[in-house]
Amino acid sequence: MRLHGIDFSSAPTRRKPIVVASGRLAAGAAAPGAAAGGASLDLLAFEALESLAAFDEWLRRAGPWLAAFDFPFGWPRELIESLGWPAGNWAASIDHAAGLSRAELMACLRAFCQARAPGSKFAHRATDRPAGSSPSMKWVNPPVALMLHAGAPRLLAAGATLPGLHAGDPARIALEAYPGFVARSIVGRESYKSDDRSRQTPQRREARARVLAALASGENRLAIAVRLDPALAQACLDDATGDRLDALLCLAQAAWAWQRRDQAYGLPARVDPLEGWIVSVPADGETG
Repeated sequence: MRLHGIDFSSAPTRRKPIVVASGRLAAGAAAPGAAAGGASLDLLAFEALESLAAFDEWLRRAGPWLAAFDFPFGWPRELIESLGWPAGNWAASIDHAAGLSRAELMACLRAFCQARAPGSKFAHRATDRPAGSSPSMKWVNPPVALMLHAGAPRLLAAGATLPGLHAGDPARIALEAYPGFVARSIVGRESYKSDDRSRQTPQRREARARVLAALASGENRLAIAVRLDPALAQACLDDATGDRLDALLCLAQAAWAWQRRDQAYGLPARVDPLEGWIVSVPADGETG
């Protein structure tokens, strides 16, 4: 099975592309320090997609493949129902939002927030709090709503299968990832990246080095040891934006899911069919 991790941008360019990390999982003995049942993951290559058209083309590559994408797949149910968007199924809610321009979408989101009490402006998905992720309706810092608006309709149009949300081509499996969930288990809230050159500090570089070391050793919450050649490791370390490292973290989440393909890719027993769930994040009362 070809595995991929995708660090997504809603407006990719040559300077800030969508980054795809591709690899192969080899099941085996637990990595040093990792839990029993761990495995080794070979990072094979990085690929840069400099436009959404290139991303569309990539999504239509023939399977079998499983990919984990760093953008939210679904809107909060509370938001959908409050705004009167179609709530019958995930595809209908995604199609409706896709029919709005960015300006129209942000106007809807702002109006929703303005009508709510201070301290509870945003609606959250069930997965957001256990993952520590931003609400999928947030349009600034980070603009994940714009990523959802650009990314999810493309998954739908490409005909991929999104477990728990949408049945498409069974040979092309798309899962939602969040690299920050894995990275925080290694470096806590310490930042390891920045798009702002003035904030690309030696401290952030050192944090990236610690994340890479934990991935290489298998001493991470996924119990997966990543094997990568020195040039690819150096590329992750030198990329101060963190895009390559985030793609690699998504790849590790894809590998974790593939190990659990016979258990719904490790997703919780009950996933809201509008909201979706971030892979490898345990629900309350479950262990990951």
